[in-house]
Amino acid sequence: MPRRSRSVIAVLAAVLTVAAGCTVPAFAPNGSGEAGPVTSSGNPAAGGTADWRPCSDVPEQLVGQAAPGMTYDCADVSVPRDWNQPGNGETYSIAMIRIRSSKQSGRIGSLLLNPGGPGGSGIETAVYFSFGEAFGGLPTEITNKFDIIGFDPRGVGRSDPVKCISSADQDASFGAAPDPRSQAEFDQLVTLNKKIATGCAAKYGDQLPFFSTEQAARDMDSLRQAVGDAKMSYLGFSYGTLLGATYAQLFPQNVRAMVLDGAVDPKQNFIEGSETQAKGFERAFTNFTDWCKATPDKCAIAPDARKAVTGVLTAAATKPVAGTGGRQATPGWIFYAVISSLYTESGWAKLGDAIAQLQQGNAKGVFTLADQYAERKPDGSYSNLFDANMAVNCADTDDAPSVDEVRRLQGEWRQKYPLFGAPLAVGMLSCAVWSGGRDPYPAGAATGAPPIVVVGTTGDPATPYENTADLASMLGVGHVLTWEGEGHTAYPSTTCIAKAVDGYLIDLKVPQEGLRCPAK
Repeated sequence: MPRRSRSVIAVLAAVLTVAAGCTVPAFAPNGSGEAGPVTSSGNPAAGGTADWRPCSDVPEQLVGQAAPGMTYDCADVSVPRDWNQPGNGETYSIAMIRIRSSKQSGRIGSLLLNPGGPGGSGIETAVYFSFGEAFGGLPTEITNKFDIIGFDPRGVGRSDPVKCISSADQDASFGAAPDPRSQAEFDQLVTLNKKIATGCAAKYGDQLPFFSTEQAARDMDSLRQAVGDAKMSYLGFSYGTLLGATYAQLFPQNVRAMVLDGAVDPKQNFIEGSETQAKGFERAFTNFTDWCKATPDKCAIAPDARKAVTGVLTAAATKPVAGTGGRQATPGWIFYAVISSLYTESGWAKLGDAIAQLQQGNAKGVFTLADQYAERKPDGSYSNLFDANMAVNCADTDDAPSVDEVRRLQGEWRQKYPLFGAPLAVGMLSCAVWSGGRDPYPAGAATGAPPIVVVGTTGDPATPYENTADLASMLGVGHVLTWEGEGHTAYPSTTCIAKAVDGYLIDLKVPQEGLRCPAK
């Protein structure tokens, strides 16, 4: 789901918890760099063939080993900072990884991956996916035909990462009241968002609009050339659907095949996108509470899960449970634990356990879920997921509401979406006070592109199902594939979905119109 500011889009759900989108992202970049305004390094390709180097250390660092039968090579591609002025000599370095199976036969080309966010690391997603179907990764039918290419978009992970939010400010932001009722509480949150925006502007200045989705989409065509493909095959999740749709509009003639899973609707304005996500999360939470009532043996807070969650949120406002290291399980941390658990159906039982433990005075489960979502490390530091998420979303947005409008919508949405409406309205503050330049993405047809498959999940919280048909219609060449399941994104969750997507990517066979795959 792309996370628009901390309020609208998110990422994917692979081996960790993944999401992609608007305001609520989910998949993690490496975040090891404390990059300021830098230029590309090493010997990156510049419109030519990538200079690949072995990098088995990447999977070893992430999961302790390389996947059996897979080789890993890395390369960097130099791209202009500003594609509107490509000749001024200022560049970014885009990092990518190529994963190739020893069983590859009849190679079609490369399959470019983006997990969403914005801010998710395609390099890390590609590594996790390389471990195959048994671990929730890519089917062997795909790895036998394609080189798998993961890349970190500009400003993300290993690609000149944006890093401008201190760990202390991250803690304050995540821990703050998700629905500040008093004007003093609300004003305090406005002040924090202004502090963060001012710090990012001081560090990156006129570079901030260069982190936009359109600039990143133009980078992708350089990656296509660098890997030697005449046309691109692409698999994008959550925010990755927006990135892919933007590429298809800019370079329709360069698309071979494109799968967009967990659709963002580019035609929605910033407020509409945030409200759509509030509706999606409220619906997903209701599905969770219904599951608890129907399967009390699996849900530790059955039968009334909503009452249990709202109860601990209310109690935490005046008497938060203490965690380790002086942390307090404030309503903010509890709220993000809930958000984190809704990205996958397998997270529902974990949420029930965490809330039940919190009721007994143990905050460990809540912090585990929230930290996973926030990309907060055990030492209290953060990856650059949310730095990049904010930079991209705010660069993309030229219609953010004013602070006063946010305050008004907070009250209105609280009535419509009791648990998620007010927090997602408040989440728009980051872009409401953003002082960087803007560079909104296009929203139109991909005229001249081949058929594009748009996959939607009926219970998706972060990129609600309604977006699926809207994105397909906007592109003009979109074909809807539906999974009647829960969680964020669908591929390759079931045999039905995997068969339909694999057949399209390999043989360019568009799934049967109106195909709906069952949950199991």
